[in-house]
Amino acid sequence: MARPFLLRRSSHQTSALVPGSGRILALLAATHTIDDLYQGAVPALLPFLALERHYTYTALTGITLAATFLSSAVQPAFGVLTDRRRHGWLIAAGLLVAGLGIGLSGLGDSYLVTWLAVALSGVGVAAYHPEATRTARGVAGNSTQAMSWFSVGGTAGLALGPLVVTPVLLATGLRGTPLLALPAVATAALLAARRPWRRAHAAARASGPQRPGGPEQAAGGAPRRRRDDWRSFARLTAVVTIRSIGYFGVASLIALFVIRRFHEPTAVGSAALTAFVAAGAAGSLTGGWLADRWRRLATVRLGYACTIPALLLLAVAPDVVVAFGAAIAAGLAMFLPFAVQVTLGQDYLPNRIGTASGVTLGLALSIGGLATPLFGLLADSRGLTVTLLVLAALPVASLALAGGLREPRQPAAITRPASA
Repeated sequence: MARPFLLRRSSHQTSALVPGSGRILALLAATHTIDDLYQGAVPALLPFLALERHYTYTALTGITLAATFLSSAVQPAFGVLTDRRRHGWLIAAGLLVAGLGIGLSGLGDSYLVTWLAVALSGVGVAAYHPEATRTARGVAGNSTQAMSWFSVGGTAGLALGPLVVTPVLLATGLRGTPLLALPAVATAALLAARRPWRRAHAAARASGPQRPGGPEQAAGGAPRRRRDDWRSFARLTAVVTIRSIGYFGVASLIALFVIRRFHEPTAVGSAALTAFVAAGAAGSLTGGWLADRWRRLATVRLGYACTIPALLLLAVAPDVVVAFGAAIAAGLAMFLPFAVQVTLGQDYLPNRIGTASGVTLGLALSIGGLATPLFGLLADSRGLTVTLLVLAALPVASLALAGGLREPRQPAAITRPASA
């Protein structure tokens, strides 16, 4: 008897980590945490901007737009750049710029200054992701679960954003935002000293681009060149982009929803945001584990199928306890496909790992923020509950598109640019 769809074992079997790469992967995951902390800081800033500067929902979601506007524009360029030549220094430089932008965001009372500072932070995030993801995939081999550890570093950073921002700004107000740049400065200095991209390059070089006799090797021993599947990659990009729109919409409004719907203090709203994103960290790891043992595409579809009822429950939650439970369930389900989609994108474009990484982990994530002001307008006119109900419809579209995806024929070989 054939196994049920969700229980079929995946043909995408994993390889062991590149020897000696565990510490490199751990360091990269830690830097991913710090980098994405500054993405998580943006939603956490919004309640303070609302209270101190009395911004509307539209103005507040415009700040989210700032974090993603330039990031979305330059992300593909960074991906193409890293495909042509390795630029490991972008990992440290991008992280530093991401932190400095958030550090400047609370200075002065000008909306324009805040918007530009947050936009600068978004450019730093865009510079970090393609090269960091390429380096992580180089040491993770074809293991989705290993890549999920790198991805969960970013998810942990998103969760840490409110935990770091809220106590600092409760104590100092918006004038204390320069303190938020300190983790980026310290981590960038550590990266400059350790230079993990060089160690990852040496480790991958010692192990070879693939396993001997593996599926990437032709019968005569010569490497078999594979074609990039742009059609499947385009569909996957649409799936990830719709997920990104939903994530940014929920992340930008969930704290305000808890504060204003249930008349809770700012700290409780920030805790709801943290619960949502922290559950996402568990979802990323669970998704990687499921993908390695069963089917990657089944894991993606399962995540979107479970996101729909979780967001509906959040929108109609009768009290704050149910809202917290729904936030945790939504974060878990929404992040279940996260790391899986990154490896799928890299396998659809095996000759352009940097571009695939920049799109699936960078562009398709940040571009979702471009639509966030629309949800701010909707919340101003119709209320937060209606807005969350609309957001619950987005994973339906992602699920429908994911139904047309197919498993890549072979996992991507971990190669180096010719100029490296």
